[in-house]
Amino acid sequence: MTHNGVVAAGGRLTDWISLGVLASSVPRDAVDEAVAAAGKGARRSDGKLPPHVMVYFAMALALFADEDYEEVATPANAAAFGYPAAAREHAAFPKVRVVTIGECGSHAKIAAQMGPVGGKGASEQALARRMFGRLEEGWLLIADRGFYNWPDWQAAAATGAALLWRVKADLRLPVLDLLPDGSYLSLVARPTLHDKARNKLIAAARAGEHLDPTQAMRVRVIEYEIGDRDGDGSGELIALITTIADPALASAQELAEAYCQRWEEETGISQLKTHLRGPGAILRSKSPDMIRQEIYGYLLTHYDISALICRAATEADIDPDRVKFRRTVRIIRRRAADPAFPP
Repeated sequence: MTHNGVVAAGGRLTDWISLGVLASSVPRDAVDEAVAAAGKGARRSDGKLPPHVMVYFAMALALFADEDYEEVATPANAAAFGYPAAAREHAAFPKVRVVTIGECGSHAKIAAQMGPVGGKGASEQALARRMFGRLEEGWLLIADRGFYNWPDWQAAAATGAALLWRVKADLRLPVLDLLPDGSYLSLVARPTLHDKARNKLIAAARAGEHLDPTQAMRVRVIEYEIGDRDGDGSGELIALITTIADPALASAQELAEAYCQRWEEETGISQLKTHLRGPGAILRSKSPDMIRQEIYGYLLTHYDISALICRAATEADIDPDRVKFRRTVRIIRRRAADPAFPP
């Protein structure tokens, strides 16, 4: 029989899943480690497929997103994920929110959190907060202005990863010292501080004194203007704060150019939602746990395709952006569904 692009004929499904083209970046040992970390073991006596097969099966479902999506608007999914507040009376299906950390160059999603679209802890910021533990030294985490707040900046900076976040125009950033590349040193502080306590911290920072990290932290600020993007004759001031204090490590121009690459994350999201899943396509699963499994299938498959594109681009000595994602998906779909392709 053929089901959702996975072929079986006279044997176990485990013998016929043909996803070698994808499994190169999601190897069996990594899958087994994740299964063990989740406390899930292989159970064959009850007829269920082993966990590692279900991982690759979920990836196969992501490749063939237009198959079998009926009957997903069940009460369990609505209770777990809910509806957008503004569309609750008009939305046909419940929705799940997914927030990811993605590599700018490859578009691969390297961490993800999912949750409901409404209620406490459902915001993008709340889901992003749960991924800070995945950050590592040597990373540069870039974030848009909607993600800055004092406790999250504290928590993310404490991981040792370098941060480069845009902030809103109303954030108070006193000038402590001007730097030769046009950036300046400043501080961010606990927003509940009274002006007297805040001014005392600013004076201490200017004097080079130690700052209580629970009250304030030194940052470096890069500001630049984008001219007349809306066509009304006015420009837009971009203000970035970073934990990289030394211009010798990264100049203001380099950091401004790096922040522009944040938009590569939007490209990656478009690849996943529009080209892999399909515009307007409905997740097919009937329970919250299976919805989460289906989403992880999409994320893993997108990661694997991104890795494949990067390998091809490296061999051709071109930018990965020049390799068409949609065309790559079409090629992989044909290859994965070919019964002659070895397991």
